[in-house]
Amino acid sequence: MSSAQTSGQHRRAPALRTSTVNVAIAGATGAVGQEFLRVLEQRDFPIGQFKLLASARSAGKRVSFKGAEHTIEELTDDSFKGVDLALFSAGGSTSKRFAPAAVDAGAVVVDNSSAFRMTQGVPLIVPEVNAEALSASGIAIGKGGVIANPNCSTIIMLVAVHPLRVAAGLRRVVVSTYQAASGAGAAAMRELEQQTRQVLAGEAPTCEVFSQQYALNLFSHDSAMQANGYNQEEMKMVDEARKIWGDPAARIAATCIRVPVMRAHAESITLELGRAMDEAEARQVLAAAPGVEVVDDREHNRFPTPLEASDRDAVLVGRIRQDISSEDGRGLAMFVCGDQIRKGAALNAVQIAELML
Repeated sequence: MSSAQTSGQHRRAPALRTSTVNVAIAGATGAVGQEFLRVLEQRDFPIGQFKLLASARSAGKRVSFKGAEHTIEELTDDSFKGVDLALFSAGGSTSKRFAPAAVDAGAVVVDNSSAFRMTQGVPLIVPEVNAEALSASGIAIGKGGVIANPNCSTIIMLVAVHPLRVAAGLRRVVVSTYQAASGAGAAAMRELEQQTRQVLAGEAPTCEVFSQQYALNLFSHDSAMQANGYNQEEMKMVDEARKIWGDPAARIAATCIRVPVMRAHAESITLELGRAMDEAEARQVLAAAPGVEVVDDREHNRFPTPLEASDRDAVLVGRIRQDISSEDGRGLAMFVCGDQIRKGAALNAVQIAELML
């Protein structure tokens, strides 16, 4: 097994700024909101004033951060006075409602929802892939604006695929995802746990978040079907990757499946590269790539798993092999796992913020 140690585990923010940043988290009580707290603390992000915002029903709750107790405040239009950075993870409708107020108050919004991802002029950023797009946007601490965090499956895919694209060019991507309950939020994670107990006890499963049994089952991703036969999640991967790469003609096909895993997504990816690349070169490229850890031990049959990827910063990449259906040596296949809550959401957003320090 080869590991890219440079990807780091809970690496701290770069010491490029001596002053602190006034930070607000919108959606602080959700799964990603709670992960924001862990990531900010582990990476020693330079926080000055700190606001935790959520719905009215959560206002007044107490949350611990860096050894101090903080009170959840109700999210309103007036919540962002004096805020430099607002990390949003409260759903698309909430982002559309309150992000403009945050920008009007002078804050930079890093939004985890799909509300602004495909909006013209809003940068869609994976720091390991297109950090230059943030610089080109002119958005910075003190200037305000909205930055979009991509879909979790898109982030995980691109961290693994992009270094190979840079090294050899890319003609086509075919990806199948195996997505954990974490992608649907804390309520889905609780429902999977509840259903598992119920099914093992011979009881009928409670289906509230999902319309069908999730425990000991898998099904096509529950997002809305589109006219072309792909669901919304699959088209997010296509459209977002094209925007991030700045290539509207990028050839990508996705199949997204929900699997009964609590946390961390897996993806089976087959690439048609621009030139021939053997396995050894692919491993070398991936081992040197930021945000990637190669887990590819054929001798011991050890490859990436969602369990191993959980609570990890890096995207784990393994099963690196030639696509034997390709006759020209340009086909490459691999299996990837990444923590949806962490790199697929909170960590990526904090890394975006670190680019502006």
